[in-house]
Amino acid sequence: MSISSSLNAGVMGLSVNATRLATISDNIANSGTYGYKRSAVDFSSMVLQQSSAAYAAGGVRVDTYKNIAETGSLISTGRATDVAVAGRGLLPVTNLDGITDLAANRDLMLTPTGSFFADENGFLRTQSGLFLLGWAANAQGEVGNVSRNSGANLVPVNISTSVFNATPTSSIDLGINVPADATRAGGTGEPYSLPVEYFDNLGRAQNVTYVFTPVVPATGSSNSWTVQIFDSAGDPAVSIGDLAITFSDTPASGGRIASATASNGAVYDPATGRVSLNLAHGPVETFIGRLNDSTGITQLAGSFAPTAVTKNGSPIGDLQSVEIDAKGYLQAIYDKGFRRTLFQIPIADVPNMNGLRALDSQAYTSSNSSGNLYLWDAGSGPVGSVSGYSLMESTTDVAAELTDLIETQRAYTSNAKIVQTVDEMLQETTNLKR
Repeated sequence: MSISSSLNAGVMGLSVNATRLATISDNIANSGTYGYKRSAVDFSSMVLQQSSAAYAAGGVRVDTYKNIAETGSLISTGRATDVAVAGRGLLPVTNLDGITDLAANRDLMLTPTGSFFADENGFLRTQSGLFLLGWAANAQGEVGNVSRNSGANLVPVNISTSVFNATPTSSIDLGINVPADATRAGGTGEPYSLPVEYFDNLGRAQNVTYVFTPVVPATGSSNSWTVQIFDSAGDPAVSIGDLAITFSDTPASGGRIASATASNGAVYDPATGRVSLNLAHGPVETFIGRLNDSTGITQLAGSFAPTAVTKNGSPIGDLQSVEIDAKGYLQAIYDKGFRRTLFQIPIADVPNMNGLRALDSQAYTSSNSSGNLYLWDAGSGPVGSVSGYSLMESTTDVAAELTDLIETQRAYTSNAKIVQTVDEMLQETTNLKR
């Protein structure tokens, strides 16, 4: 009977508009919640099989979802550990139990932003109990091969282990020009000394000294040098390695290394241009240049000039602060003025962002509707970069929500009027028996 279908449609209208009112209430209540993604409703009509005699109202149904794909605007906060994703993607986080759980048992959650701080154990967490996850970097600041379709290699970000830090030197690069005229007949044969500071495994500053001595011939030019290497951490009078280097003077490769021979504990690899040395604290490689290459040590008609001498490693330093750059690298900043990469924070993405299951505290987890998780480097692929010193605002537009509230109120009142009208009509039908 069509009058009964009208009653059912009116009741369904009351129900779906009550649901819409609930989402509006949630959105307005969280208009000031950082990282909140507004709830939305989708009405769809229901159609009953019609007959030619009468029309039957089918009604309406409602589906609710979080519009997680929508991104809020970013605001500057002035705190380095306030982090947001500038664009598509979410940050990996876990709960308190995830700190001690194995990766396979950990609850992997996702959030668009977070005001993180170091707790009493050094873990970066939010006030609501979300702990930041990342890939741990080695001493060279490299992450290496990690699983990107799961959280198997993610670990809770902890900065307490880096309060005091020292990284021993493992590589020294020499960019030097030695004077060509010094290897000509009549030269003085005066050696040139180049001390290079390095750091041992206890963070102490030491020196490795390279002594360049020209080979002076009786006539012409030898274009040859001997290099003795001394380590101040050992016996400074005993060489730990010797080199014999000859430079080319041909038009095509003049001034470049033509040959290099290492001895006395040093080993030269012409493929890499590096000399392996055994210093007191351990092995160190010195880059002098590949054969016929323009980088490294050259012999040109100029003065002895160390143009680009670099090394890795760092002395002992106190942790001052941490920062997260746009690529997701969390760096520790020490009082000695150097930085060290501790973690890389990836950006998580799924095919259907709105299919993620919502949890408390603006956190989400994957579901059958969202599709499989993939962890991208920040700023690569479809995901946005990481923005430090920032938080993401709620995606709620209060003005739009209030407009929807008025529409919902009118729709609810109209559906209530339908129920009231049907009731009156049924009452009239009942009164026909009197």
